[in-house]
Amino acid sequence: MRLERDGGTLVIDPGTFSDLDAALSGAPAVLVTHEHVDHLDVPRVAEAVGQGLEVWGPQAALDALVAAGAPQDRLHAVRDGDTVSVGPFEVVVLGEWHALIHPDVPRVANVAYLVDGVLHPGDALVDPAGHAVDVLLTPLAAPWLKLAEVVDWVRAVRPARIAVIHDAQLSDAGRGLSRTLLGRLGGAGDPVDLADGESLDV
Repeated sequence: MRLERDGGTLVIDPGTFSDLDAALSGAPAVLVTHEHVDHLDVPRVAEAVGQGLEVWGPQAALDALVAAGAPQDRLHAVRDGDTVSVGPFEVVVLGEWHALIHPDVPRVANVAYLVDGVLHPGDALVDPAGHAVDVLLTPLAAPWLKLAEVVDWVRAVRPARIAVIHDAQLSDAGRGLSRTLLGRLGGAGDPVDLADGESLDV
């Protein structure tokens, strides 16, 4: 996800499923929710840090970047409750843990980011802790996810709008069915479905 405002750019979770050339082009800063490869392409991001990119994220994700050669002075650890300014963006950090995939799979740290009314949860259905959410970036499919839980989460957060993320593992037919159910049951209108490079005004 790439956010742009007042001449500033902020990228969230540049992972291996992303168009990284487009996402990172000209971006001075990145937020990382956790270290899984679909959220953080470690070699590419470490290279970009070496060229001046600044990164905020959980310590484990930053450690992976350091191990790949990223300079530590451009890496900033965050955790639940932090508030940071990144260019023109005010960022509230929420949550602590990745959602449970299976008891046999160790959980990793996962933080969500609320950026000027846009909530990116990473891989957890995080509670925005009383903050108003204009656009909820809503995971649609994942090994840790059940659609009924997403519907209840959208109802609890009560965003003005939802935009679909985290749907790469679905077929086109599966995406259509999941989006229809989420729109019908979630209470926030039809999900906005952004293709690579498409934008949404907030």
